[in-house]
Order: sequence, then structure tokens, then C-alpha cells
Amino acid sequence: MLKGIDPLLTPELLKLLAEMGHDDALVLADANFTAMSLGVGKPVLRLPGVDMVRALQAVTSLLPLAEDVPQPVAYMQVSGTPEGYRSALQREAADQLAASAGVRSDQIEAVERFAFYERVKKAYAIVVTGETQPFGNFILRKGVIGAALRP
Repeated sequence: MLKGIDPLLTPELLKLLAEMGHDDALVLADANFTAMSLGVGKPVLRLPGVDMVRALQAVTSLLPLAEDVPQPVAYMQVSGTPEGYRSALQREAADQLAASAGVRSDQIEAVERFAFYERVKKAYAIVVTGETQPFGNFILRKGVIGAALRP
């Protein structure tokens, strides 16, 4: 155990988060997600029994989100729903992201299911949670931590 680090963050997940570079994408997937087929060649880690909101809280406690893009967070849009629709889980996740990472609602993008799969193929890694709610999948784009630019 380490002081100040969420105990949900396993040594493997800490290593993965540290290895990611600016603008790399991390997928946080629900328990039903096709991680092994979409994640060929990528690290796939598991957080069994952990719901999505709790996983987002733990990951964003250390992972800086990109500030150089309008929407550093994406979620899988529920199929057959109108634009702007968010499930209860997606709304709860948005609230958690606002609280833990200062993410505004307009910085969270809905992505159609098959377009979401294409983004997953370009992601750095996938973390499969124990979330059982369908369409409970998110992509986080890593930002930077650093000093201000020198004039």
C-alpha cells in the first residue's frame, strides 16, 4: 500500500497509467465489453467487481485529462436513443467526472457504438470493470502535467 493512492489502483494499473503519454486514450469498459477482440496487442487489465463510477473516480485521481481538446471524455451512446441522451449510469459518471476531474458536461462526448469500437482500436489500453450496466463504456484522453511554457 502507498499513502495517498486509491487502493483500487493495482500495481499493474499504476504502471499502465504512468506509461501512457500525452493524448493516449484509456478505455474503461463494462463487464460485457469485447475487450479481448478489440484490444488485440494492447494491455487489457481487469477490475472485477468494481462499478464504472468507482473506477472513474480512482483513475481520475491520478490521470490528468487532456485540456487541448474540446472533449477529453467519450462514452458509448446507447443504441436507438436521441442525440443528447444519457443513461442513469452515464449521468452519474458525468457527475463523478465533474467532482473528481473538473470535467464539464460539454466536455463529455457521446459516440455511436461502432464509432466507439473504432476509437477503442486506437486506444493505448483497456480496463475492464465489473460494471454490468450495458453501454457503460468510457474513453479518457490523457493530458499533461508540467510547468508553464517559458516566454
